[in-house]
Amino acid sequence: MLIINKIFFFVYANYYFWQLKIITMKNIFVFLCALAIVSCKEEPKDYVTISGKISNKSSDSILLRNRTLTKTILLGEDGSFSDTLKISQPEVFGFFNGNVAAPVFLKNGFDIELKADAENLEETMEFSGAGSEHNNYLIEQLKLEKELLDQDKLSSLSSEGLKEEMKDIRNKLTTFYNRDKNIDSTLTNMAKNNLDPMLNMYQNYFAESIAVREQFPVGSPSPTFENYENYKGGTTSLADLKGKYVYVDVWATWCGPCIAEIPSLKKLEADYQDKNIQFLSISIDDAMRSGGGDLEVAKNKWRTMIEEKNLVGIQLFSDKNWESDFVKNYKINGIPRFILIDPNGNVVDANAPRPSSKKLVELFDSLNI
Repeated sequence: MLIINKIFFFVYANYYFWQLKIITMKNIFVFLCALAIVSCKEEPKDYVTISGKISNKSSDSILLRNRTLTKTILLGEDGSFSDTLKISQPEVFGFFNGNVAAPVFLKNGFDIELKADAENLEETMEFSGAGSEHNNYLIEQLKLEKELLDQDKLSSLSSEGLKEEMKDIRNKLTTFYNRDKNIDSTLTNMAKNNLDPMLNMYQNYFAESIAVREQFPVGSPSPTFENYENYKGGTTSLADLKGKYVYVDVWATWCGPCIAEIPSLKKLEADYQDKNIQFLSISIDDAMRSGGGDLEVAKNKWRTMIEEKNLVGIQLFSDKNWESDFVKNYKINGIPRFILIDPNGNVVDANAPRPSSKKLVELFDSLNI
């Protein structure tokens, strides 16, 4: 009996030993597999990879730029590009191709691919790859802000209507900024922090233009000007243009938004050259800002831009720049500013739509110009 027990104990112990060995080997195997997976896993990249293709490119390179870093990336013949850069912190960069630009959000570890058309960069940007969701959010945010803060719509409201509209815009933008918790807080916090300054700027700007419109209702006599220097020689007064509608563009050579409207203004002039309307541009270039203290230098800049841009219509130089009675009476504190006056010298719109706006053509059509 004792022998049987010894045999039984030996067999059982031997069996237990091998089971324990198998379990241990399994654990070691699992551990080694886990170790292999961990060791094969890539370390997070401490740089950004950006690639893609730009169609209808306006230059042979891309410029990425923010406050502290500038990076030039050459484009291939087909507009393709690929490069890397290391940045100190997540940030929005300007993405430039020639004179067109749009924002892009970069963060170390991103590997984004971008496709866009340089002729309409911001509207056509499409992102894919790691980090794309943040950039697609940014583009969608900008489109929504542009849609809600439509200048033609806001400038056509009454003073009270503007206040109510701005409240509605604030609610819609706040909802959008908070809608996706996965978006990098750098972007959402920046949008939230900029919301009040942005809306206050728009409200103040349009409140002023609406007040001007309310001060100069349709049919009221227009402020006038007399003997402004004419680029073609001599002088011109508003009274000289009686009998025609007059579309006035108040501008300056240093004003980027003014210059951006020139192609649309030239197209309008060509489209309406046989109509009962005169296109009139008044420069308020002054000695200090345009001429470095010399008024004649400012005038030479004005003449040079007329020649280089092949500006048409009547080109005038304001007698006292910003201090001109015409400018002050129309309460022009920012440019470009557009005004439409009827053939009798009365106001049609003291803050008319800009040349690039389809609402201007609608206005002309409503007047049978």
